[in-house]
Amino acid sequence: MSAGQPISRIEGAAKVTGAARYAADNHVAGMLHGVLVTSPYAAGRVRSVDAADALALPGVVRVLTHTDMPRFWKVGLPAAITRLPMQSDSIEYEGEAVAIVLGETLEAAEAAAQLVHLDIQRLDPVVPGSGRTEPSPPGPLTADLDRGDVSGGLAQAAARMSATYSQTARHHNPMETSATLAEWHDGKLVMWDAVQHAENVLLVMPMVFGIKAEDVRVIAPHTGGGFGSKGYVWPHQVLTAAAARVVGRPVKVSLSRSQMYALGYQPIMRQDVALGCDSRGKLTVLSHDNVNVSPLSETFFEPATSASISLYATPAIHTSEKIERANVTLGTPMRAPAEGPGLWALESAMDELAQAAGIDPLDLRIASHADVHPTNGKPWSSKKLLEAYEEGARLYGWRERNSRPRTDGNWRIGHGVATAAMGNFRFPGGAQVRLTPDGRAVVETNTHDIGTGTQTIFCQIAAEELGLAIDKVSIRWGDTVLSPTGPVYGSSATMGTGGAVLLAAREAKAKLATAAGVEADRLDVTEAIRRTNEEIVGEGQFKLPGDVPFDADGDATDHAMKTWGAVFLEVGVDPDFGIVRLRRAVGVYSAGRIINPKTARSQMIGGIVWGWGMATMEGTEFDHAHCRWLAKNLSNVMLPVNADIPSDITIKFIDEFDPHASPIGGRGIGELAATGVAAAVAAAVNDAVGVRVRDLPITPPKVLASLGQGRT
Repeated sequence: MSAGQPISRIEGAAKVTGAARYAADNHVAGMLHGVLVTSPYAAGRVRSVDAADALALPGVVRVLTHTDMPRFWKVGLPAAITRLPMQSDSIEYEGEAVAIVLGETLEAAEAAAQLVHLDIQRLDPVVPGSGRTEPSPPGPLTADLDRGDVSGGLAQAAARMSATYSQTARHHNPMETSATLAEWHDGKLVMWDAVQHAENVLLVMPMVFGIKAEDVRVIAPHTGGGFGSKGYVWPHQVLTAAAARVVGRPVKVSLSRSQMYALGYQPIMRQDVALGCDSRGKLTVLSHDNVNVSPLSETFFEPATSASISLYATPAIHTSEKIERANVTLGTPMRAPAEGPGLWALESAMDELAQAAGIDPLDLRIASHADVHPTNGKPWSSKKLLEAYEEGARLYGWRERNSRPRTDGNWRIGHGVATAAMGNFRFPGGAQVRLTPDGRAVVETNTHDIGTGTQTIFCQIAAEELGLAIDKVSIRWGDTVLSPTGPVYGSSATMGTGGAVLLAAREAKAKLATAAGVEADRLDVTEAIRRTNEEIVGEGQFKLPGDVPFDADGDATDHAMKTWGAVFLEVGVDPDFGIVRLRRAVGVYSAGRIINPKTARSQMIGGIVWGWGMATMEGTEFDHAHCRWLAKNLSNVMLPVNADIPSDITIKFIDEFDPHASPIGGRGIGELAATGVAAAVAAAVNDAVGVRVRDLPITPPKVLASLGQGRT
């Protein structure tokens, strides 16, 4: 049985030997290198672009500006930005592209880009904190909700709390910066691209250029990290294809690290939470208001309140989502969107309520466990959160924590717990499984490798269904000539594409049984395929009810769906320096069937590390004087490294099979472990030194400031 086994990733050797080719690694004959020239101002109008000095450099072919860039057709989702740059003289955010330099070599193009002189009329930008606030548009994950008597419930609660939780912006910073190579042949477009869903490119390019979807091909096997930043189609992809069309030659654009800061981020957010409970610790009221910063002409918001409308059984609930307009770059989903920031606020508030009520914070959560979806009443497809609480508490020693030493030298020891939860985002999937006369199977699907190990999982699924050894199964992926399938974001690929692989293998097996004249349940695939000596192809389509293109939390079904977990953390806090150190962690999760425990465990460890970074280190500083991001390079990004993370991280999955979520019985896990961690850290810091930090990241100056306030 291949599924359920800890098999190493099949693409690992290609990566460590350098054989894996990423978008920028590709080169075609006659290719020009493109370098974007961007605005240093957040608001303004381009009076002129003087490219004479740039064009005088050897090897520089062309400098394109808004005056000679073709006008694009109307563009919409899944384009990240519908107001594309270089279509007018208007500038709405720092880093917006205003010109493209094309050169025979990258060196020539980069040098010339420095010689392009911009004459820009600078306008006063709208800075975060001073923009107009408006309701966010309803989305698929959440809408404003008012149910029950919130104000009355707070007044009558046996214990209550209210607080504001904030966080600065965070940028994705994948190791691979985004790159696109575009080439036109007889009106048809071929792109080598760094993406998390090539099918999105097939939708956007026809909108922009007025061509047919079948006239676009995207090749993207390996993507060097994305975390959501390469999910939608961004302006550089459109501009690269447009430049190639204008000059009649292939063009490659590789964004610099600083240019990546105009390509999505998790926005600045402020969340107000109020909770009340009865004398037994059961929630009676929950209020959650969220505001995040969004651009002037585009809209992105983190639906953080989706965590609050789906986690706890509460008779009175109020939620609202608002956006503040400013001259900033567009946000985009970041690993663990919605619940990631939402649970930072909600689970921190739960810890504060537990203190106010004098109840163990784990018991407070158990008391309000939602046996059905708390707002729509649907039964859960599968939910073993109570088991995760119990097993996590046992593995961590939660009930015995106060009997252990509370100091270690100068370190003060604290413990924190939080619920982890994530939406179960599902997309349709497609795959083929090809049985060849030599007794092998080939999985074919247009998925991408972003380092999560899904290629290995898909081969395991096919191997198990066919009864083949894993070394007899291979996979072709990352090309739109293959079966279209869902994205590699939203923790959805294993369900959608994996479900399609299972169905394709099942059909191939049935076809082979018919050809061999053998009953399917008695079929020896290896022997039958050699005896028939013909290629058999099975098609698999994982579809959602009503053929909807997306399903969040089981909205299209009779069952609500989420993934669940509990995270327990021990931290050390140095009260003299405000330093916070992670000492150990336990995460236990309810996420359906686990196909590969090795890759799954790696995902969950990575998620906890990601959450630790969110909690204590990561944040992009914003220059309010000039309305721009500061220090846009990796040398100024604080993120966890090996020295920050202990080896004592325990991961466990509750045994589970969810027949409603997917044919394979699994749900998504990739983002689940990143949720709840920040709140658990804040709770542990409070437990260690008695201060509450409500603004992320929890840095030494904030800890010291809180300690100073506490001492006065």
